[in-house]
Amino acid sequence: MCVGVRARIVYTAEQLIALRSAVVLPRDRHEITAEVLVKSRRGRRAGKLRREKTRRFRPAVPSVIMGNVRSLANKIDELAALTRYQREYRTSSVLLFTETWLTSLISDSTVALDKFHLLRADRTENSGKRKGGGLAVFVNIRWCMPRHCTVKMKLCNRDIELLAVGMRPFYLPREFTHVIIIAVYVPPSANADTASETLLSVTSRLQTQHPQALFLISGDFNHAPPSAALPTYTQYVTCPTRDNKTLDLFYANTKEAYAASSLPPLGRADHNILHLLPVYKPVVHRQPVVPRTVKRWTAESEEALRDCFNTTVWTELCDPHGEDINAITDCVTDYINFCCENTVPTRRVLCFTNSKPWVTPDIKALLKEKKRAFKSGDREELRRAQKELRRKIREGKSSYRRKMEEQLQQNNVSEVWRSLKTISGFKAPHPQAEGDLSWVNELNSHFNRFDQAPTHTSQQLPPNLLSPHTTGLPAPTALHTFTQSPLPSALTTGDSSQPHPLTSHHTKTLPPPLSFSSTQVRSELRKIKARKAAGPDGISSRLLKSCAGELCGVMEHVFNLSLKLRVVPQLWKTSCVVPVPKTPHAKDPSSFRPVALTSHLMKTLERLVLGNLRSAVGTYLDPLQFAYRHGIGVDDAVIFLLHRALSHLEKPGSTVRIMFFDFSRAFNTIQPMLLKHKLEEAGVDLHLTEWIMDYLTNRPQFVRARDCVSDTLTCSVGAPQGTVLAPFLFTLYTSDFRHNTDSCVLQKFSDDSAIVGLITDDDDAEYRGLTQNFVDWCQRNHLLINVGKTKEMVVDFRRQQPALIPPMHIQGRDIERVDSYKYLGVHLNNKLDWTHNTDALYRKGQSRLYLLRRLRSFGVKGPLLKTFYDSVVASAILYGVVCWGSSITARDRKRLDRIIRKSSSVLGCTLDTVQEVGERRVLAKLTSIMDQVSHPLEDSLSALESSFSSRLIHPRCVKERYRRSFLPAAVRLYNQNC
Repeated sequence: MCVGVRARIVYTAEQLIALRSAVVLPRDRHEITAEVLVKSRRGRRAGKLRREKTRRFRPAVPSVIMGNVRSLANKIDELAALTRYQREYRTSSVLLFTETWLTSLISDSTVALDKFHLLRADRTENSGKRKGGGLAVFVNIRWCMPRHCTVKMKLCNRDIELLAVGMRPFYLPREFTHVIIIAVYVPPSANADTASETLLSVTSRLQTQHPQALFLISGDFNHAPPSAALPTYTQYVTCPTRDNKTLDLFYANTKEAYAASSLPPLGRADHNILHLLPVYKPVVHRQPVVPRTVKRWTAESEEALRDCFNTTVWTELCDPHGEDINAITDCVTDYINFCCENTVPTRRVLCFTNSKPWVTPDIKALLKEKKRAFKSGDREELRRAQKELRRKIREGKSSYRRKMEEQLQQNNVSEVWRSLKTISGFKAPHPQAEGDLSWVNELNSHFNRFDQAPTHTSQQLPPNLLSPHTTGLPAPTALHTFTQSPLPSALTTGDSSQPHPLTSHHTKTLPPPLSFSSTQVRSELRKIKARKAAGPDGISSRLLKSCAGELCGVMEHVFNLSLKLRVVPQLWKTSCVVPVPKTPHAKDPSSFRPVALTSHLMKTLERLVLGNLRSAVGTYLDPLQFAYRHGIGVDDAVIFLLHRALSHLEKPGSTVRIMFFDFSRAFNTIQPMLLKHKLEEAGVDLHLTEWIMDYLTNRPQFVRARDCVSDTLTCSVGAPQGTVLAPFLFTLYTSDFRHNTDSCVLQKFSDDSAIVGLITDDDDAEYRGLTQNFVDWCQRNHLLINVGKTKEMVVDFRRQQPALIPPMHIQGRDIERVDSYKYLGVHLNNKLDWTHNTDALYRKGQSRLYLLRRLRSFGVKGPLLKTFYDSVVASAILYGVVCWGSSITARDRKRLDRIIRKSSSVLGCTLDTVQEVGERRVLAKLTSIMDQVSHPLEDSLSALESSFSSRLIHPRCVKERYRRSFLPAAVRLYNQNC
């Protein structure tokens, strides 16, 4: 080696190639954008703003710039500068412009924008005009590659110009498969109805093809906003777009997705530019991942539990405690839970809000494998992983569908229905309430605010400390002993000095306490729904259902002992209150609804008691109480109200005034001492009355929000919501106030009460007097009327109406008079023409139709899809059809039939129209009324019976609205089928 001479290192071509990193070869780089190939650096800065900046081109839903530009060619320079130097334009995913005034003489390169892909639809000769119009969609290539943009439809006629574009961006939340943007321009001279129908037809066709896509509809609609045609879409533009008018609108098929703001117009255009900023929160981010411990129920574990309970000597557990009902209950409960914990294995799982049951661990492993192949740049491996992933997803969905079909063949309807709801996304659960200890304590105090003196308890109270909660309540009054307002003699139907004919228990000997057999207990335990959440005692509903035969003996002993001692076990009275939000963003305590979780054993005992209680007080109940009665329901309540109103409106000079009352926490304001007196008046024996009093008083109650549990309060007022006895006890509580005359009637459906005033020649004295007496009775019985939600509706078809009808006053406040009111789910208006109700049904039907399309895309066919249609879609659009089916207008009937035809195309079979279903149900309802002697309309039907034949006499009808109502229409159908 020579000193000072530099040694030369020689490399071959193969060695040089081997030195380079394993990245995608240059000739293959065009398949993947450069942005995707940016290497991830370690140690990046964190923070919300930093994350938003790095993901500015990948929002959850696309950010949109839209507006009417009135000639795009002469404004393209300004637009190019905006997309280069202003962040709103530069980071926007899509630019949507109407009235571009582009023609075939203007090439795409003339109006091209850097880093944006152009799709356009120029005005054609079909529009009847030679110039103007035109639509343009600029897609940011950093959000979606040009080859992933597809024109779905172009349409141009005299009434509408439309351009539909489908896109598959780099990122979308799992709940959306892709994005479909529809740009629309409706000329000022267009027919509004035709334009709306065309847009609805196009949208429905695309939704049928792509049921899980995100749909965005944008454009200048002028005088034809499509809100009525697209009831399931949300409109986000809230600011004026031209002077003080909002002509440019933006719709999306998801809620809470955008916030709109205005930007300066382009050039000398007379429309402001709109910026739709995404505020959508993906489903996976709405709730955190929840770890849960679930039991793995199998046939073997259920059999092991049955063997365990079958060999248990229950007398050894119960006899040492004698008649201490609380000790026996605690001992039996602890033993059942101990056996369950040692027999049924548990597993800890992570629950994601957007997980699907057909996504198996194999599919998750393939997703990770696909990601690794993408990172490594191996195209062949990526293609193989993607192919295998598609195959596994198809197999998973097919397996899940076959499972549903097997459950349907086994008549396991509940599991089939749950699976259908999971696939379609029907009624997704609201986010659970979250908070700290102080917040749940505040909620507990708010829910318990009707109690006079809530007492904190740190542990269960012994039985000798339990006492009725008396707070100096006023003595109950008998039926209608009011003197505030002069009313007819028919109003007073009772006297407190005379005992009720059923109160025969005030004798020397008392009847024996109520008791049940083990057969009755076993039958009720088997009726428990296996998927219901456990109560505070921790006993699983599935355990009780599976082991009903083995547990019925010991439960019979505990149930009968409780009724004998007139004491409800303290553990069974304990309520775990779960706050359910009434609104999506509930904050204050009044925005939460308390739902009480109680022991399943207590609910079983309540069901047994309810059967005996209902038969004991059957004659005491208000005949115009339509709730909780066999064969009578919502339809009957609405039919009765309309029949009384329409038959009265046949008379000249007649009007109808209806007062709809709303109560605040009706079940929570029941006073036990007042209820006790009413139970005695109804003829309930002393044993059962005292047992009900113990059931309602000294009830421990706590609030649970996720893992946070409040302190326990003792409540002695009201009945907990979610229990079996609470609704029926409320009907008993309100049964002593009733009124039914020729000119005024009070009808009830649980806590929904309505006073119908049948007024002639403006004489409303009885109506006003009855309203005031009902308000006074509510105050004496501690029922709180929500004056703000109590409404009055006046139906007056007279040509010469009074200038001003004095408003009604309740508790010093004027009652708002409304043109329409939603009563028991049916929308009534002061014209009785069903237009408001049809609009509501149409909106609901459109949303349910979307769920049907999702099921169809999943591959569900045949009986399963028909089952979902009958249960979800048809039940929505045909709700209350007995009430309005015969009197709806032809136009409204066609709107609802349109949804049925679309459902028929999805199902692939013919479905009955609204008229066919309505006639069938009206005839069935009429037959049901004729078979029930206690039905409120039975007297009206008896008066129509003919002495010469089985046909009914058609009632005399002066007005067409009465002739088309339920009773005359039902009589005509009945006579046709005789």
